[in-house]
Amino acid sequence: MHDQAENLRKRIKSKEGNTRTISIVSGKGGVGKSNFALNFALALIRQGRKVLVIDLDIGMGNIDVLLGKHSNRSINDLFEADTTIDKLVEEGPEGLQYISGGSGLGNLFEFNEQRRNKFFTEFEQLSGHYDFVIFDMGAGATKESIAFILASDDCILILTPEPTALTDAYGMIKHIINNYGNMPINIVMNRSVSDKIGYKALKGLQEVAKQFLGRDLFGLGIMPEDSTVQKAVMKQMPYLIYKENAAVSNAVIKIAATFLGKPSEDSGSFLSRLMQLVKQRGGGYGNQSSRN
Repeated sequence: MHDQAENLRKRIKSKEGNTRTISIVSGKGGVGKSNFALNFALALIRQGRKVLVIDLDIGMGNIDVLLGKHSNRSINDLFEADTTIDKLVEEGPEGLQYISGGSGLGNLFEFNEQRRNKFFTEFEQLSGHYDFVIFDMGAGATKESIAFILASDDCILILTPEPTALTDAYGMIKHIINNYGNMPINIVMNRSVSDKIGYKALKGLQEVAKQFLGRDLFGLGIMPEDSTVQKAVMKQMPYLIYKENAAVSNAVIKIAATFLGKPSEDSGSFLSRLMQLVKQRGGGYGNQSSRN
């Protein structure tokens, strides 16, 4: 098993992959994270990118539900059913590809040595096939999920202007910074009843993070409160497809364009970072400030 991991580490180190990873996270549930992840992915596709969404909200995944699909397999089958990752990929609208997180009670899989080597080997096969792999993470951060978040090239934090959501989002930001200080953190303020309220909440969070955590947060944009979202959910369709000219659809398209226009950091391989993080897991993740 050690030789297998060492050989994989050498392959990853020498491989030039151009697939970028994005973790979509939230400090609490119910802020529209999965719906954003789905429509953001579609907006990237409409701008010529090839995208895979992996639902890592294990047992509570709802990407396939939002699409009106029923997936017979989920990411957990990579370990439980001894299958390959390509067989888990489902086809969605407009060229979207996704891997379900499954439904019913469950937790993010235990990442023991055998399972993580399986994941490393399988995920390596995806490198270069997609422009972006988006991880739709469960709310908050667990000892298992934090490694995926910290290893990603980018993190997009979804929150709403409500005080409880702002407090939980700040807690998530602090957790990420304390564990991996250099990670780029992008903010999307969702369900804003007005641009004024949304930008005020966004600016306030940026100022607090700068003052107390010493970090600049990048504001990707504001998503309006829009009845189109609920109507699309009831139809089990992405709102970007349900009503392309809706305010919320225009907002997610603009956010995707803003994200693509940002300069990207050359922070090395996702798998290399993930391997390093899970290796350090026994000693915790404290103060891992370098991403190179």
